[in-house]
Amino acid sequence: MASEQLKKVFLSASIPLPGRNAKYFNTVDITAVRDAIIALTTVVLPKHVLVWGGHPSITPLIYYVMERLGLNIQEHVKLYQSLWFEGSFPDDNNKFENVIFTPKGKDILASIGLMREQMLSENQFSAAVFIGGMDGIEDEYKMFVEMHPSALILPIASTGAATKVVYDNKLPVKFKNPRLLKDYGYMSLFQNLLLEQI
Repeated sequence: MASEQLKKVFLSASIPLPGRNAKYFNTVDITAVRDAIIALTTVVLPKHVLVWGGHPSITPLIYYVMERLGLNIQEHVKLYQSLWFEGSFPDDNNKFENVIFTPKGKDILASIGLMREQMLSENQFSAAVFIGGMDGIEDEYKMFVEMHPSALILPIASTGAATKVVYDNKLPVKFKNPRLLKDYGYMSLFQNLLLEQI
């Protein structure tokens, strides 16, 4: 299947850091974040394209799944990375062929904003999945729904942190589903709520 025909799924995820914002760190389920990312990658990569902004807690998990499954499908992954972080990229970045480097801004926030703008504007997404995270999740959710209003939105609220804030306070009723809050069987969740819906 040509990569142009594959549907794109946007992943917005991170593991909150202690000492940043307590409302995220105190509610995150780190095991659930990791399990959800591994399950999402396992379910999406054979059939679709996974697109994400480089994060040192996420990129290695995605590569781990590719390696574990023996997937040599570089056209199914698209990693965006801001040049603001040049010199401190995770080693796993080098294992991906499809890395898009975005320009530096005047500071870290401007640089991340430029990366998000490019990532969300130059791809046509069928769905977005939100997992764990901090304020960046809330920012990416807002940008995504404005730029891709007809896409499927899946905030995995059981992972806690910013994703639970999005689910509780920002998600339209049509996307609410008790499984997003309570179902830790992420493989079947993504099969049913993602693959069967896009």
